[in-house]
Amino acid sequence: MITLAIIAVTSIVSFIAFNNRRLLDDLILWPPAIKRHREYHRLVTYGLVHADLGHLLFNMLTLFFFGRVMERFYAMRLGALGFLLFYLGGLVVSILPSYLRNRDNAGYRSLGASGAVSAVLFGFILLAPWTRIIVFVIPMPAILYAALYVVYSLYMDRSGQDDVNHSAHLWGAAYGVLCTVLVYPPALAHFIGELARPRW
Repeated sequence: MITLAIIAVTSIVSFIAFNNRRLLDDLILWPPAIKRHREYHRLVTYGLVHADLGHLLFNMLTLFFFGRVMERFYAMRLGALGFLLFYLGGLVVSILPSYLRNRDNAGYRSLGASGAVSAVLFGFILLAPWTRIIVFVIPMPAILYAALYVVYSLYMDRSGQDDVNHSAHLWGAAYGVLCTVLVYPPALAHFIGELARPRW
């Protein structure tokens, strides 16, 4: 039930923060608060708040559909709290590069659970690459979505055309794959074997 608990807590905090600027400012990733005041909790709490309802819904729906599978996977290998540790690690690892790059930038802010959700999604794709998923009403194999997601995120991260933290998406995805392989080394051989047997 950890997945549902994460969704519930994130949704409640995000809804409150939509109309409570002080709460949002206390939780969002803001480099000066970490560097000067040692508010390290922001490396996690930024994932509890979102820019708007669409941002929240996309992340929580993705977490709902793929988190439950990954929760069972991590519970089998790391115990009951394994998935929670994986998710929290995804929040921290996905945002660290952005924080380090902007630690002297008082105008930088980042929020949303997208990095950790990317970790969950890509961990799932490593285990079941040919699973058919629906992306904006378009069905496609999960591995195809992963490839498109990485290419798009790389392009947008380099172009800087929007305010989305695409770097966190990419680092979260990499963390999800690496952590899943470390926890279950046969996952990599399984993934390669699955790629050799396409199922469109």
